[in-house]
Amino acid sequence: MAEHDLLIRGGTVVDGTGAAASTADVAVRDGVITEVGRVAGDAAEVIDADGLLVTPGFVDVHTHYDGQVTWDPLLTPSVWHGVTTAILGNCGIGFAPVRPERREWLVSLMESVEDIPADALNAGIRWEWESFPEYMDALAAMARAVDVGAQVPHGPLRTYVMEERGSDNEPATAADVAAMAALVEEAVRAGALGFSTNRLPAHTAPDGRPLPGTYADLDELLGITRGLARGGGGVVEIVSAGGMGTVDGGYRADVELSSTLSRETGAAVTLCLSQTDGDADLWRDVLAWIADANAQGAHVIAQVAGRPLGILIGLSTKQQYTGRPAYDEIAHLPVAERARAMADPERRRRILDTPNPGIGIGRFIEAMADRAFPPDCCRIACSRRSVPNSWSSRSITSTTPSV
Repeated sequence: MAEHDLLIRGGTVVDGTGAAASTADVAVRDGVITEVGRVAGDAAEVIDADGLLVTPGFVDVHTHYDGQVTWDPLLTPSVWHGVTTAILGNCGIGFAPVRPERREWLVSLMESVEDIPADALNAGIRWEWESFPEYMDALAAMARAVDVGAQVPHGPLRTYVMEERGSDNEPATAADVAAMAALVEEAVRAGALGFSTNRLPAHTAPDGRPLPGTYADLDELLGITRGLARGGGGVVEIVSAGGMGTVDGGYRADVELSSTLSRETGAAVTLCLSQTDGDADLWRDVLAWIADANAQGAHVIAQVAGRPLGILIGLSTKQQYTGRPAYDEIAHLPVAERARAMADPERRRRILDTPNPGIGIGRFIEAMADRAFPPDCCRIACSRRSVPNSWSSRSITSTTPSV
């Protein structure tokens, strides 16, 4: 009988502790790493890892697999890239808790904000839950190759408690806050890792309304976070209002909010941090503000992506005309009908002659149009506004953390 089930020989081991990389063998038996170093003995399977990295599985703390996790045990393509744990419920968006009549609304939110096609979600999701604990039970019932953890997203939570008032971003009453806090406490006791909220006005529903919770006040967020603490604690994720350069002073305000939530409740807060063209060095200030907050007793962690932000642009995804009234009038139409409507000369003129209102994904795409279109096309796409005649070498970096 072989001494080891698996022996990975001669790889460059990066063990995740911060130690320097080293060349070593890794032995595994019964699913457990038993030895790292110069390993003797034979194995049922030997992998020659010379020239390759050998690492622990990656924890992807910012994913939007909330729907796919209910039907795909592999969570492709993340599993192909070494991800062994995926965290869901980010950006205040997800699918629990949910009342049956609100399922389609949550699907439309996910499609609008995260560009995950509603057709795929509707085809794949089997709605076996209403409460968040029931959602957790549905996830636990499936054997899977990738571990998952879930946060309670503010949008569904607010809509579940406040219904249309929540979707309209009306102020929450004390009773509303108490109800949301109780549901978060229940969710954490059932295994939720935390709570996520979204302050970014550019993240909108298909009808243009900002995501539920975008303008939630401190009392609402404190109440919910205290519910999190009563349930056993967890992480609060905040998507900053400054994340796309949308709101002046957004990062400053959201660092202060994060600090208050953390100091008042003891929660760790992860704040999404991105670099924006309007102030390319602002991220340095944000990190300094976070360091100051932590020196005063807060526990705030910047959440930064390992790659620049990318957006798929087209009629079936996101595009720069979103937010212009002449386009929004036809935005609900199927793609083929919308394309025909946009080909009408009068409609086309109205779309191009109406400036973007200044927020939302359409405005964001315009701001980076020289990265998406050849220069001549860019002039047309952006209503003849002046743009650079050469491609920019700068990058826009989005957000996603290590916690």
